[in-house]
Amino acid sequence: MSAAVIVDAVRSPMGRGKPGGALAGVHPVGLLAQVLTALVERTGLDPGTVDDVIVGCVGQAGEQSATPGRQAWLAAGFPEHVPSVTIERKCGSGQQALDFAVQGVAAGAYDIVIAAGVESMSRVPMGSARMGADPFGPDVLTRFAPVPQGVAAELVADKWGLMREALDAYAVRSHTRAAQAAASGAFDREIVPITTADGVVSADETVRPGSTIERLAALPPAFAGSEHAARFPRLDWKITAGNSSQLTDGAAAMLVMSEERAAALGRTPRGRVVASAVRGDDPVLMLTGPIPATRTLLRRCGLSLDDVAAAEVNEAFACVPLAWQTEFGLDDDRLNPRGGAIALGHPLGASGIRLATTLLGFLEDTGGRYGLQTMCEAGGMANALILENLGAR
Repeated sequence: MSAAVIVDAVRSPMGRGKPGGALAGVHPVGLLAQVLTALVERTGLDPGTVDDVIVGCVGQAGEQSATPGRQAWLAAGFPEHVPSVTIERKCGSGQQALDFAVQGVAAGAYDIVIAAGVESMSRVPMGSARMGADPFGPDVLTRFAPVPQGVAAELVADKWGLMREALDAYAVRSHTRAAQAAASGAFDREIVPITTADGVVSADETVRPGSTIERLAALPPAFAGSEHAARFPRLDWKITAGNSSQLTDGAAAMLVMSEERAAALGRTPRGRVVASAVRGDDPVLMLTGPIPATRTLLRRCGLSLDDVAAAEVNEAFACVPLAWQTEFGLDDDRLNPRGGAIALGHPLGASGIRLATTLLGFLEDTGGRYGLQTMCEAGGMANALILENLGAR
């Protein structure tokens, strides 16, 4: 088996996923094309040597419906013999793309592969692919009574006894940490500028440095009036737009090679995936999958959280990392140390690669060796992986 290494990782700035957002004027194919171009140019890679481009994308409708990685590769002017495939594991799509890239190298199917993700939530709104259809079918609905993710977040907050104040305080912390990271230049290496019709975007648009608990406390619960609310009359509704991830436009990409090919090309690898795991969990609670996925992952790789310098637990809602933290007891300083999706946004298909890019940069900057990353996913699933900073060996 070949060892897979990460040679480099880049991401776009995060733009607000609504009309008028910084990246809303950029077609998702063009957005990903610019990120792929930056990765190829920065690494000096011959694009004709790439075996495959594996791209996470959730909203495979409209402008994201024609295998967006393939279109982005062609839009970048790269050789047409290089193929692409689209991965959809909900919010974990980008992370799954990385897993498949690593597994493909380990199996000998690839020598050089790009794992990427893209989502333009301003142009392809969440749920576009469903178009009012029933995605469950009668047999699933006989067995379960699914709820929207926001209601699931309420159920998770209730089960773990998380109060509104704790959720809002966590959200403020996310913005504060992301703002501090940006101000210190911590994101400079990972962000590549995106050219739009209105100019060049080179910084995240989503971070709100002035966020306060008092301001968040004024926001109304987002799901208390939903059609599902009557099923849960005892819930103290507390999930708001402020303590949830932001709808976002963004793309990210990682260059993965076999260790042998990287050495032959004179490339110094930055990291590697030590182990990965996927797990399913309660499809109604939906957002709890990172807990069993983390347990499976740690058993598989023989490490403990004492070995982990930082954990990226995707902030789909503040209750997700807080419930995870309650189960595992990781101290605050090591949990999402540069903020998360509440501040940086959650471009669904791109988030897995974005998190891994940020995590790798944090490990390198602090000298940490191992980082953990996990993503909750619709349907009650989760991905988890251990990332190693090879510079810390």
